[in-house]
Amino acid sequence: MTQPVISQYHFLAEWGGSRIDFLEISGLDIFVDVVPMRGGSSPEEIETKIPGLTRYNDIILKRAVQVGDNEFYDWIKTRSFGNIERRDITISLLNEQHEPVISWRVKNCFPSQYIGPVLISNDSELATETLVLTHEGFSVEHLKR
Repeated sequence: MTQPVISQYHFLAEWGGSRIDFLEISGLDIFVDVVPMRGGSSPEEIETKIPGLTRYNDIILKRAVQVGDNEFYDWIKTRSFGNIERRDITISLLNEQHEPVISWRVKNCFPSQYIGPVLISNDSELATETLVLTHEGFSVEHLKR
């Protein structure tokens, strides 16, 4: 039986801030390093490949600039003497009833970059701001319908 597909445009991020209306979220990627290895006693000149460390991309949150909302900037400014506020965040893909279908639970996030809007005099696009989050991994949870 074929499972229904889910659209990518209906999502939610609970990140510890008050606004949750993001335009785009990206970076939900996992990579496993490949380590080449050759036994010292092997007569063959062929390397064996083994899995190495697991790495995660940074999570990128992008949203429209809104007057009076400084939460992205305030979070990155919590950095002081090598410490910064860390948060666990949850990103969920929602169905038509606004219920989570898949959730990514991201551990120990902290902002590593704030990107302000690109200001262009002859453009009518929304002014956007971006927060890049470094983290210590995530889990994926497929929820029952």
